Amino acid sequence: MIDKICDKLIKRIRAKMPEVDDERAEVIKYGLELIIGEVPKFFITLCIAWIFGVFKYTLITILIVLPYRLSAGGLHMKTHLGCILGTNLFYVGSAFISKYIVFPGLLTKWIFILGVLIFSSIMIALYAPADTENIPILQKKVRKNKKIKSYIAILFMVVLSIIVKDNVISNICIIGMLIQSINISKLAYSIFKLKFGYLEYIKDEKNAFSIFIKNKEGFL
Repeated sequence: MIDKICDKLIKRIRAKMPEVDDERAEVIKYGLELIIGEVPKFFITLCIAWIFGVFKYTLITILIVLPYRLSAGGLHMKTHLGCILGTNLFYVGSAFISKYIVFPGLLTKWIFILGVLIFSSIMIALYAPADTENIPILQKKVRKNKKIKSYIAILFMVVLSIIVKDNVISNICIIGMLIQSINISKLAYSIFKLKFGYLEYIKDEKNAFSIFIKNKEGFL
């Protein structure tokens, strides 16, 4: 349904703007799909959160985790239904787990926080920003800025988890950080058969260079 709407919009755009080539049209279509899909997806997420009794905490999860999500990137499902399911599992799931998880002691919680921080830092260093083949992030300056923002985001979440008095919100910071850090990992991308856009671009560049060298050697 959304694909058909976006296709019609793209046809109208290209009719009025002939300079829009196929590559730019794909980027515009992807953006339209995100915009059109986000409104009903957000509404569905809030409805499910209300059903499970975590409406308030789901909103808080979105506010706390979204900056990390936007800077670090991560999984994007290939279908609209998959995207809805993934969003609900992420935000509603994080809020639901955080509401009921109880650490046996303060020391255990501190160890858990430290472990999640170390794991998240490693994932950011290796994979952030985790892009997609449809919308690769190729500019080195942009990638560097997003990586820095990702580190700032997780540090903010750790500090908030320590100073906030509400135990559920404290848990949301850590559980949300953990799930988002898993989302940008190579393992998560492999499970859902996705590829990092930037790494694929580098691979294509290396292959093209290798072919060029071989052809040059053959010519000589």
